[in-house]
Amino acid sequence: MLEGRSCLIPRVLANSCQSESNWAGCMSFHLEIDIGSSKHPRDIDGNEDHPRRKSLKLSELQEVDQHAQDSGKQSSDQRQAGDNSHLDSLIGAIGREISISCLVRCSRSDYGSIALLNTSFRHLIKSGELYKLRKRDRVIEHWIYFSCHLLEWEAFDPIRSRWMHLPRMISNEYVIFPDKESLAVGTELLVFTKDMTNSHVIYKYSLLTNSWTSGMRMNAPRCLFGSASLGEIAILAGGCDSQGNIFNSAEMFNSETQQWLPLNNMHTPRKMCSGVFMDDKFYVIGGIGKTETGQPRVLTCGEEYDLRTQTWTVIPNMSPVRGGEAREAEVPAAAEAPPLVAVVNNELYAADYADMEVRKYNKETRVWFTVGRLPECADSMNGWGIAFRACGDSLIVIGGPRTPGEVFIEINSWVPGVGCPRWNLLARKSSSNFVYNCAVMGC
Repeated sequence: MLEGRSCLIPRVLANSCQSESNWAGCMSFHLEIDIGSSKHPRDIDGNEDHPRRKSLKLSELQEVDQHAQDSGKQSSDQRQAGDNSHLDSLIGAIGREISISCLVRCSRSDYGSIALLNTSFRHLIKSGELYKLRKRDRVIEHWIYFSCHLLEWEAFDPIRSRWMHLPRMISNEYVIFPDKESLAVGTELLVFTKDMTNSHVIYKYSLLTNSWTSGMRMNAPRCLFGSASLGEIAILAGGCDSQGNIFNSAEMFNSETQQWLPLNNMHTPRKMCSGVFMDDKFYVIGGIGKTETGQPRVLTCGEEYDLRTQTWTVIPNMSPVRGGEAREAEVPAAAEAPPLVAVVNNELYAADYADMEVRKYNKETRVWFTVGRLPECADSMNGWGIAFRACGDSLIVIGGPRTPGEVFIEINSWVPGVGCPRWNLLARKSSSNFVYNCAVMGC
């Protein structure tokens, strides 16, 4: 049905689609059609030329919107008449099962446009059933979500080189602080921050509804923690409370059940640490702890959490060594960003912002070694302002050069293999600020 043609997911501005009644209208706000061949979701080629785009006129958009509304009304009338055969089959000629099998293999960039076809398609897209089947069939697309402004988030699809705007987080910008953590798990993006009363709050963006909600609470609210996700679960470890007390506790979040589960405590309290999953185990790396006299100290160890045995194991010297410039300048530990680490194909990598190097961790000898250089344009302030993430089989660096009055955001990608890193520039755009937060969602 969609072979040789792909539709951009709509660009949603401040007013998000919150109710089902205006879903079609919101989803048709900004629609473009690419004429040309469409790549399979798992085939990424950053060097492919962009396909030609044909933008629909407003009158045509209104016709699409009207057609979607008429289709929804007609579908509703059919249900009331007791004729559900057309709705259940989705694509009538091939039946529901084959229809869903085809939709699973479509790019999720197309799902917003597919939802415009009728109510049945829209309910299927919003139910999350397709994403569960994609996980089962290992049809995974990784999108990069990042924020350069307090309340605004963007998404980038590296397969089709597309930028997308998420709805604005909240309407009152005085109830959020710039210091926040983010985490993508399942089909959700979680943003952890504080309100004006210094209380911890969590905002949740749902890919299924294209909307933000709040009100979720952890068992022990915290900030400055290390975290990582694996499928529908995420683990958050360490951090501190509103009074600055450093935690050695950890929690697991299940995005399917929406439940927070306390885990066994780590051996060492730590904040400003990083977290990764590797070999189906969770690792918390580095951070800041305290001496016996209560003074802050840099932690070079990591801890491994085995989900099967539910135990923590200390791993000495797992945190990347601070770069030469940071050591020589004696940059305070609290002024540095948490370790910039990422895992690709169960191999751990780190970005040394000071020496502009990429390092790899040898799991056998437990030693870090240099594999090559970071992109030269990856400018930062003690590690703040850039993102270093795994995106499928690639390492992603998000950052860019700064000039007076202007900041550029660049997304560079490298697929680790034999030899030194060869970075591929995926996209570049101007921005009024550097990168505050970044997360990668694979579904």
